[in-house]
Amino acid sequence: MAASDFTSDLDYDVFVIGGGINGAGVARDAAGRGFSVGLAEKDDLASGTSSGSTKLIHGGLRYLEFYEFRLVREALVEREVLWANAPHIIWPLRFVLPHQAGLRPAWMLRLGLYLYDYIGGRRRLPPARTIDLRTDPAGKPLKPGFSKAFEYSDCWVQDARLVAINARDAAARGADIMTRTECTRLQRADGGWRITLEDRHTGASREVTARLVVNAAGPWVDAVLTRVAGVNRVHNIRLVQGSHIVVPRLFDHDRCYIFQNADGRVMFAIPYERDFTLIGTTDRDFDGDLDHVAIAVDEVAYLCAAASEYFARPVTPDQVVWTYSAVRPLYDDGASKAQEATRDYVLKTDGDAATGALVNVFGGKITTYRRLAEAVMADIEAILGTRGPAWTSSVALPGGDFPAEGFDRLVDDLAAHHPALPRPLIHRLARNYGTEARRILAGARSLDALGARFGADLHEAEVRFLIDAEWARTADDVLWRRSKLGLRLSADEAAGLQSWMARVQSEAGRPMTDAKP
Repeated sequence: MAASDFTSDLDYDVFVIGGGINGAGVARDAAGRGFSVGLAEKDDLASGTSSGSTKLIHGGLRYLEFYEFRLVREALVEREVLWANAPHIIWPLRFVLPHQAGLRPAWMLRLGLYLYDYIGGRRRLPPARTIDLRTDPAGKPLKPGFSKAFEYSDCWVQDARLVAINARDAAARGADIMTRTECTRLQRADGGWRITLEDRHTGASREVTARLVVNAAGPWVDAVLTRVAGVNRVHNIRLVQGSHIVVPRLFDHDRCYIFQNADGRVMFAIPYERDFTLIGTTDRDFDGDLDHVAIAVDEVAYLCAAASEYFARPVTPDQVVWTYSAVRPLYDDGASKAQEATRDYVLKTDGDAATGALVNVFGGKITTYRRLAEAVMADIEAILGTRGPAWTSSVALPGGDFPAEGFDRLVDDLAAHHPALPRPLIHRLARNYGTEARRILAGARSLDALGARFGADLHEAEVRFLIDAEWARTADDVLWRRSKLGLRLSADEAAGLQSWMARVQSEAGRPMTDAKP
């Protein structure tokens, strides 16, 4: 292909490698500004780090100890922005921080919470306060001896769903989202890029072209540089494994706990999926296989022991019903301990408009993904020119077009339109899909109208929606990323769902990578 043909017939302005929260956020922002966008993810959306977080939209109270004031402030501002944009999958929580004698003094905790309340421009979330654990219900599950605690606000997020709806909005604005598609080669050519893609399902390869590439591959970001782009001697990130355990519900109220550990770390215990408690996280350097990350036995023991320092009823490994682990790609700032490594993001651009530009994304956290995307867009527009203004701070994500404090009203409205359906089902669908639950429930005057039931309250109508609109291809996509119904379906039920999904997709002649909302 001649140079003039190449530059006049590019497939994309921007091509994104990685379907985690940063990649999906960049694709959405770029498509909304008028750029032509492609995104390739070698597995499912959010199949790596972005589904393995502690699932909090938070400033990171402990980051104040490491003087990460800019990061904390940016994250705190984002809490209410994201809550307003996706109030179905993001909502406020209150966190109880017991004071433990011999650890951080009470004055330090109170000062930290004062900063936490006021450096981020808190508007709707309630401020921190001091509580007496001897009289407050939050003290009941704890060991005797804890008398004083501080309570403050942060937010919860269904992390993998946040990725999915960012990708959906990107696709609705013209982006091509290609899951199960691996980028196997990046080659500069005539001021742009030739990108070789391999369909992980069929093994077929093809080539696309782009003016600029964004490497948002998360833990694989250095691997993309070395194995795909051919760059030598790269070391930009520190891989840190974080693991979580889920146990049957440990307390009856709806608040969370943040516990101080003697090793200087903090740990969360959070109400989870109605009947469970989520406990995490660990922080340890990782040097294993990124495609096979799993919790270690000593991590389970650590989390159980740390929780048992606070709860009156000990938490033991035999109570664990599920675990998950993920590797965080933290920018390597030379910190001596994994928990001290910065959670801030760093962007580095190689090349320019004449030679082909590659924007590399290192680090970041789910709370600041939208701001990271805006920073990437500033770099993109410096190279490719401006197409449109920043826009994502005030535009609802799919399903989030209702008031931030209007979730209960949405559930009531759905229940009124579908009186024959169980309210717990309606509540779960509203939590997962917001106003788009109406698409799943359309015309449903009975449970039978939702089609086959696969287990728990999962029905055919919901699974078809996930296949057609959200790139779900396997039972794991549905049960562990688009929802957490894997906690409720038996192995036989999950296998039945997998068989049904394979048959439906085969009958439709649908390849693994062509889902479009």
